[in-house]
Amino acid sequence: MSIASHFLARLYDLPKRTGRARRPETEMVKMPDGISLSTEIHRPRKSGDYPTLLMRVPYGTKGFATVAEAYAERGFNVVLQACRGTGSSEGEFDPLTNERADGLATLAWLKAQPFYDGRLGTTGPSYLGYAQWAICDALPKGAAMATKVSSSEFRSVVFPGGAFHLGLWLGWLQTVEGLRKNPATIARRMFSGGIERRTQKASMTLPLIDADKRVVGREVGFWRRWMTEAIGNDAFWEDLDHTHRLGPRTPPNHFISGWYDFMVDQLLRDYETLTYSGHTPYLTIGNWYHVSNALQGASIRETLTWMRAHLLGEREGLRERPVRLEISGMNEWRDFDAYPPGPADDQIWHIHPDKVLSRRPVRASEPDRYRYDPRRPTPNLGGAIFAFTGAGPVDQKTLEARADVLVYTSEPLNVPLTVIGNVRVTLYARASIPNADFFVKLCDVSPDGISTNICDGFIRMTSAAPAVPDDIWRLQFKLHATAHCFKRDHSLRLQISSGAHPRYARNTGTDEPAGTTTTLVPSFMEIFHDPTRPTAISLPVYDLRE
Repeated sequence: MSIASHFLARLYDLPKRTGRARRPETEMVKMPDGISLSTEIHRPRKSGDYPTLLMRVPYGTKGFATVAEAYAERGFNVVLQACRGTGSSEGEFDPLTNERADGLATLAWLKAQPFYDGRLGTTGPSYLGYAQWAICDALPKGAAMATKVSSSEFRSVVFPGGAFHLGLWLGWLQTVEGLRKNPATIARRMFSGGIERRTQKASMTLPLIDADKRVVGREVGFWRRWMTEAIGNDAFWEDLDHTHRLGPRTPPNHFISGWYDFMVDQLLRDYETLTYSGHTPYLTIGNWYHVSNALQGASIRETLTWMRAHLLGEREGLRERPVRLEISGMNEWRDFDAYPPGPADDQIWHIHPDKVLSRRPVRASEPDRYRYDPRRPTPNLGGAIFAFTGAGPVDQKTLEARADVLVYTSEPLNVPLTVIGNVRVTLYARASIPNADFFVKLCDVSPDGISTNICDGFIRMTSAAPAVPDDIWRLQFKLHATAHCFKRDHSLRLQISSGAHPRYARNTGTDEPAGTTTTLVPSFMEIFHDPTRPTAISLPVYDLRE
């Protein structure tokens, strides 16, 4: 046991190891086009037959080597491979593009290895989960999967609500490039907020196509291809979408995510696809964000339990009910047979004049108004973002004090109110120009006045949007999934604004290409709350009292 694996086991409270691990072996595995991928093999020291876990990583193998060692110490062979163009692997890194072909070639190589006995599991978070979905229909009978904070397609991740997910991809670009060229420096930036500061600074200068040079000091091929080829191009994404591979033959899977992960809805879509196909996948969602340390620990522990059950036949460790959700606000975990846990009681709340949120019917009233200026874009604050600092639940005080953010607040609740699933908002709005963004956020306001973000949703409108009566849009938002209890004496609050920068690339107010435009046009917004245009929020409410 190395010092690192010992520390990992203590930090994440892993089950006792079953033996020691050998020194890892490294092999360059040749792909059909001649490119070789750096592949580490971690194995238990004691000879014998062991199932194999495959992890394909775009960050180099060093950061996952300790996890691989921990798995090997608990009875698994682990194949840890650096994706094309990353770590010590040859070729150029083109995100998402080569994971199908390289993954299939790696499976063929693996089946010829003397340590491979036919039992195979795939595991890993985020991009590693996507790499699993890319080959899920080719996995051998009896295989198992553990996909975490991930998605089988990335178009909806790259362009949520129709806007470019700028903060995610500038932060991820820095991470991938930094781990490849200067891991010590990028590690310091992760912990100090340096990545987020660079993203913020780079995002304020146009054109966006040059943001790669501003954050990593050079032009990056895939960034420029995305800016010029991926936006609004259906054909670009067709071969990168693996949702059609999920079906009755998909291996058993344990999904793990967080309520503040930016891919939680995509993960739940994949979960529901498997349930519709007749599977009973496991699902674990905590009050976590994408890189939450608690999520990483839970993922490793749950993977060990899952793979022991499906590859070793040790099913006694599996929990009885397949769905486990953490209910924020209550700070409790609850187990269910499925997600969502039965039909919800939908509660409708309306916004009213004087910034009120209430269940009473609306009356005739003038709309509320604000001005959005892309030169001083409404900032993002917390939430389901890719960030090493600043993600998750955050006090919204500074954001709610801005003139370009509207807030509507309920009276304190007389009884607790628990929502599970996707909150929905119907927003009636008008803008002075045809290109406009709308961002809505549900918050929990405690008795001492602290407003904490729970879930949110975003929609971008363009001049291509269909005509509407009186130029007033009726917008339907599906806020990202949550499980939260608003306690007695707490209030609900709905925020309405026109941006969350740099999480979403700001709306410039023009139809010019997102990557090359330098024009910024302000707009005036109207939000309606009258009987013919009743802006409302629908809450999926559950009674969890036993």
